Amino acid sequence: MNLQPLLDALDFQEDAARALADDLRTQIEELRGRLREAEAHLEHLAITRYTVTALADRLPATPPDLPEHPDYPRILAAFNEATGPLRARDVCEVLDHELLRRTSRAPAPN
Repeated sequence: MNLQPLLDALDFQEDAARALADDLRTQIEELRGRLREAEAHLEHLAITRYTVTALADRLPATPPDLPEHPDYPRILAAFNEATGPLRARDVCEVLDHELLRRTSRAPAPN
């Protein structure tokens, strides 16, 4: 009886099973890495929650009074709509204030 076709079929199945096992080991290692990252993120969130909770009693019971100046909401809107840093000049332009011309600077002392 010729056993070679049966042995060849077994070799083929062993190779396929070995490849599957290698792929699964790789996936397990990737999942372990992702799990470590998720656990670290959870730990950071727990620390943040602990810190915020510990500081909550230090916060004022009522929000501070906001300035009653009529330009205050416009100034806040300018900062909220800004896509980058604002200079005092930018805020003055939003408020339609007259801009003063830049004066020359005094020379540096010797």
